[in-house]
Amino acid sequence: MPSSTQSHARSHSLLLLQKLLNLRDSASPLTLILDTLEQSATPVVHEFLSRAKISKSKTIFLSSSLLRKPPAADVFVKAWGKTPEALRAEITSHYSSGSAGHAHKVLVVMDGVNGIACAAGSNLAVFLSGLVTPAVSLVAVYHTDLPLVLPPSFGEYEPHPFTTLCHLATAVLRVASLYQAVERRRARNRSLQEPEWGLAEGREGVLIGLGSAEKRSAAGEGLVLEMELRRRSGRAVAEKFVLVPQSAAAQDSKVQTSRLYLLSDHPAFRDPSDIDQGGAADEGDGDMETTFNLGLTEKQRRDREGIVLPYLDAQTDIGAGEGGRILYEMGREDDFDDEEDEI
Repeated sequence: MPSSTQSHARSHSLLLLQKLLNLRDSASPLTLILDTLEQSATPVVHEFLSRAKISKSKTIFLSSSLLRKPPAADVFVKAWGKTPEALRAEITSHYSSGSAGHAHKVLVVMDGVNGIACAAGSNLAVFLSGLVTPAVSLVAVYHTDLPLVLPPSFGEYEPHPFTTLCHLATAVLRVASLYQAVERRRARNRSLQEPEWGLAEGREGVLIGLGSAEKRSAAGEGLVLEMELRRRSGRAVAEKFVLVPQSAAAQDSKVQTSRLYLLSDHPAFRDPSDIDQGGAADEGDGDMETTFNLGLTEKQRRDREGIVLPYLDAQTDIGAGEGGRILYEMGREDDFDDEEDEI
């Protein structure tokens, strides 16, 4: 059973993630979401938008791939064909006057920051700092397996845009497929090589992503969400969760939040030492869940208690210095040797 300290740490990490998703108390001015071809960050983006709509915060969606405005977004801005300066001017123009006075919160979501990072180059930090204000939170999605084509003017000694994003972000969320995480866990438990998917598999022309629907259903619903929250004190809080998005029908009928729980609470990742031992102690000598019976019948228990162990008399004190001698009675089949007896 987990100790009280561990239970408190687990609950604290879950509350920090809830605080981050709810944009409460400016938990993170810049949240960076890292996704891959195997697992998209779309469910996490929808979670930010849904919670912002519940809290009546203004949402601005900067699209690099979508053609239609998401239902939970208030303002839709197209990013293609515009310079970073024009995008910043257009986005900030939608900030209400009350935002600067901390009357309303504003959430700016960028579904793909890769193209903007290529266009901004070394001015990426200036572009992002011009969007964030005390009342504005920025959520940017970065596709880690999408290569960046940097402009020729980009210096070779300048930091990579991805390095700049990771340095500026106050919270980093990494999404992964739950099915793939379960398969890697099973391989580690069996001391086998962990399987790879997508580009890491190294197979030309083949991308194995989320897997079949049967395999995903066997692993469970949801995706793995790894949080790295950087506090103002410089200490980072890291934890892994499972996010189970709401169904499409539930999202259309009513705005609801997804279900969150720790990855360690998943059946495939549960630590055997964390299993409640109270129930096992109450079972006593009950039968285990095996294909054969490990218990003893009443006759077998009486026979076991009546067995006299060999050399039991040698453990009693017979005399001074003789408590350790071995008493042995010869049988009819034993061959007596005089020389060994003299020794």
